[in-house]
Amino acid sequence: MKFSEAGPVTSMAEAECWDQLSAMTLGRLVTSSDSKPDIFPVNFVVQRRTILIRTAEGTKLAAVSLNPWVAFEADDHDVARGWSVVVRGHAAVLDSAADIALAEKAQVLPWTATAKQRFIRIEPTGIVGRRFAFGSEPS
Repeated sequence: MKFSEAGPVTSMAEAECWDQLSAMTLGRLVTSSDSKPDIFPVNFVVQRRTILIRTAEGTKLAAVSLNPWVAFEADDHDVARGWSVVVRGHAAVLDSAADIALAEKAQVLPWTATAKQRFIRIEPTGIVGRRFAFGSEPS
């Protein structure tokens, strides 16, 4: 992880946000339906500066179909430092053969031994990231 000594919280440039996301495989998808938020841990990959999620039929697909505006977050940390990246954007369930073929090349691997034959792609409208240096609260 790259970190600045500039202060306890620093912003990341867009390119660094994508670099950090590209090194991860677990994130959180935030959806909203019926004015109620929901959050799901998901396996993902970055493909062409989009977030690609592989999933099974169910709640995530239904939520994205009802309201495609989502947020996505991934983070990491050690004992001294951490980072977090949030992507906001438009999610779509992939259904064309060409889109699915491209998604399959990304090799999003599920954690569990369940059939996950569907893909969701998040096209970002915004991305922000921050780095954190852990420590005591200032006096």
